[in-house]
Amino acid sequence: MWTRKLIAAALLAAGMIATPLPGMAQVSVELDFGPPAPRYEAVPPPRPGYTWAPGYYYWDGGRHVWRSGYWIAEQPGYVYYGPTWVERDGRWAYRGPRWDRDGDGVPNRYDARPNNPYRQ
Repeated sequence: MWTRKLIAAALLAAGMIATPLPGMAQVSVELDFGPPAPRYEAVPPPRPGYTWAPGYYYWDGGRHVWRSGYWIAEQPGYVYYGPTWVERDGRWAYRGPRWDRDGDGVPNRYDARPNNPYRQ
């Protein structure tokens, strides 16, 4: 028994076992009120190989907190969609940032026909 634990600890230390990190988790937030109005940010000049991710409000410990815009490495063949707050039936839901392969705004894992050139 202790041998298995020792081997697992050695593999984990060597980075051979993939463990989920808190930053990889999907966050779902729903509120009865929306975020404050977005802040104005000057978009810097284009930077080769990077996409500008505009600033946004996220929910942290009972309040909205502003995250300033930042550069994010491009993913060839994908379109970047920044985080948004969406209002439905008086409730506000947070949608995190995502990359979309066919640019239709629907994350590909939910897309019934991704990459269909005749899709409307």
